[in-house]
Amino acid sequence: MFTTKYKKVLLGIVALFSVLATQSCRELSDTKEIKLAHALETTHPVHLAMVELAKKVEQKSGGKLVVDIYSNGQLGSERECVELLQIGSLGMTKVSAAVMESFSPNFKVLSLPYIFEDKQHYYNVLEGEVGQFLLTEGEPYWLKGLCYYDAGSRSFYTTNRQINEPKDLKGLKIRVQASPTAINMVKSFGGAATPTSWGELYTALQQGVVDGAENNTPSFYLSHHYEVSKYYSLNEHTMVPDILLISSTVWESLNPQEQQWLQEAVDESAVVQRQLWQEAEEHALAEIKKAGVTVTTPDKEPFAKLVEPLYESYKSEPEVYSLIQRIRGTNNQTQLGKR
Repeated sequence: MFTTKYKKVLLGIVALFSVLATQSCRELSDTKEIKLAHALETTHPVHLAMVELAKKVEQKSGGKLVVDIYSNGQLGSERECVELLQIGSLGMTKVSAAVMESFSPNFKVLSLPYIFEDKQHYYNVLEGEVGQFLLTEGEPYWLKGLCYYDAGSRSFYTTNRQINEPKDLKGLKIRVQASPTAINMVKSFGGAATPTSWGELYTALQQGVVDGAENNTPSFYLSHHYEVSKYYSLNEHTMVPDILLISSTVWESLNPQEQQWLQEAVDESAVVQRQLWQEAEEHALAEIKKAGVTVTTPDKEPFAKLVEPLYESYKSEPEVYSLIQRIRGTNNQTQLGKR
């Protein structure tokens, strides 16, 4: 059996040779190809937005620039795809802002619980100065942010009991992403944060390795986790966006016209994705209820009160603390469409 380290190396080699082989074929026809890989299902709103992105790129460029999509983790997990971007073996990927904390610490502000007052505040921040600044944060690590995709709000789901207030989490092992902010949040609520890969989570829930997890409604539904977790508590503790990334190496290999085609297509796909996401949330909520999941909406105030000290703990990190203050001070005037 290959270790995780060797699997990453092999994935990198396979992806690199695949890219080189395809590029050599594309170059003969004066067409440039960008490989976009992610770990989501093909029915996911983010994947569907990427399909729209690929169509727009091909249309705008007259076929001179194409985006080929590899879904369902074909080229590796979310983190592995990011690492392939860093070495230039992959063109683009989708990553949660929570995972980006490991590459660029300032991203942690987007994962702080209850930092956004509501959905409009969330959009205003992402489309405003703070959001656009953060898209550039990965560039020293060869990761250029192109746009945000809506990933809704994350809530708790569990196998054995409903979460109505923070004390209900005591003693429960809750799967979280590999994010220090998410780990500290669950600890603040009294739970035991347990980082687990997304691909292994269904089995972990089924076998009792973890007692629950936290995610948005479409992901809970599309992953079929509702088959083993029959309690969903809409406490909406975080709104962590997805980020569409491109390898800085790949971006710089494009000429200004190609960069413009790609960025325009990306921006248009983000508008489409937002609508798709809203529809997916409504559909997923209806379907999990039909499947017998008990859905409740607990009072958010007790949860928000317990995590307030997390904000103050960042006073020792002036840049992060400044971003927190700017986000909390952002008003709700619509800034959509401003770049």
